Amino acid sequence: MKQSTGKKRMDNEKKRKYQQMTMKMRPNPPIISNSIKAFLVGGAISLLGQGIQNIYINYFDFSKEQAGNPTVATLIFISALLTGLGVYDKIGQFAGAGSAVPVTGFANSIASAALEHRSEGIVLGVGGNMFKLAGSVIVFGVVAAFFIALIKTLISLI
Repeated sequence: MKQSTGKKRMDNEKKRKYQQMTMKMRPNPPIISNSIKAFLVGGAISLLGQGIQNIYINYFDFSKEQAGNPTVATLIFISALLTGLGVYDKIGQFAGAGSAVPVTGFANSIASAALEHRSEGIVLGVGGNMFKLAGSVIVFGVVAAFFIALIKTLISLI
């Protein structure tokens, strides 16, 4: 029994030394440059969205409130198109979270899953696998909206 306890200690010591050695050898991630890239690309996507919204307001006579939905739909379309052409993945590799956080990142996750499983057919491949990654986000959004509406309704009744 003493031998097995001693062996466990020795194994734990080896693991700890190995972890220390790998931590020393691991290159530090370029946090500053990654943050700058994410900020610039996320800002460029937001700037594009604002430009699209201004087009809807100035050329199609939408009000500021009405222009939001078609602006988001246009950004989603552009993101899905760029995903299909393989461009959005390159943007994502360069920008990291800067391309994942806006609505375009959500559209990219759905479109890339759909493209990945298209060989399995439209219903079981595309339809069945498209929402694997994004499905939890959609369910959470719907459930949260339901409870917020329920709370708001209950408060208005009081």
